Amino acid sequence: MHLPVYAHPTLTVLVDDSCSFLRSLSFQLDPILPTLAFDDALAAQRWLGRERQPERVPLQVNFDMQNLPADQCNVAIDLERIYRICEQPQRFATPSVVVVDYSMPQMNGLEFCAAIAHLPCKKILFTGAADEKIAVNAFNRGLIDRYIQKSDPQALEQLEQQIRTLQNAYFDDREETLRDLVLLHHYHFLADPVLARLIDTLRVRLGIVEHYVFPNPSGILLIDQNGKTRLLMIETAEGMFAQFEIARDSDAPPALLEALLAKRVLPFFHDPHGDAMYRPDIGDQWHRYCAAAQVCEGRQTYYWALFDLPAHYFQQRPYAYATFLSLRRTLECCSV
Repeated sequence: MHLPVYAHPTLTVLVDDSCSFLRSLSFQLDPILPTLAFDDALAAQRWLGRERQPERVPLQVNFDMQNLPADQCNVAIDLERIYRICEQPQRFATPSVVVVDYSMPQMNGLEFCAAIAHLPCKKILFTGAADEKIAVNAFNRGLIDRYIQKSDPQALEQLEQQIRTLQNAYFDDREETLRDLVLLHHYHFLADPVLARLIDTLRVRLGIVEHYVFPNPSGILLIDQNGKTRLLMIETAEGMFAQFEIARDSDAPPALLEALLAKRVLPFFHDPHGDAMYRPDIGDQWHRYCAAAQVCEGRQTYYWALFDLPAHYFQQRPYAYATFLSLRRTLECCSV
């Protein structure tokens, strides 16, 4: 169990030749899981085939011909671009999971999955009982990621569970190279299951629907359904001592130095022109920038705290998921 570098709500595409079934399924699924339904498989294939992946992997490959052989290169990562994905309104319309019927007139479900096999979205075959052997064979061949029998009494619950599971897998697969590089940049907590469980706890407690690795200070940007942004700052013992050393060298008040050395507080000295570290002009107002340090014991000891993230960290405020859902409901009502 590990934490994706970033994850946000995405779209589930439903493909079935029965309009009444699609309407029923869309209505019954949890409204927090937005769907787009097609009763025409060819139209769905065309829609999915368009470029619908708003975020780009923030990697840059540089070739230094003077210092490296021609077949080697340097790879740079722009960590700030990761959390700025939250400024893209279209991120929620990214299709991550496709749920497709097997028996359709234009092409069957497996032919459809084969036609979109090059796309990163995950595929669920929603099949009748008679198609189970076909589905098992397709799963073993890697053509689909899951299959669910429509006749199963728990089919809806299974479908919702598998959609959520595959949405996470979608980000895991897309971020594999990115995650390996981020882990080299002092973000080892991403690979620690204890931190992943902490994020899950905060997700439930605070209604978090998306998260992003944050560059300075190191941590995770958490965003709830209404677009409220919080920074989960995460430090190790070494990082806490580095905070102490910087504050000490900047002639910070003794009370702050004592609290930092004892690892009682985490500081976030946010400033539009600063580097999130202590500055002499803060003086005795340091407590306004600090929060009590919580301890999390994982592969190493982590110290964490939550801070509201000031607006100057964004070029534009994140587009709220609640707004996206509300707009989709309005459009659906208008089209009825």
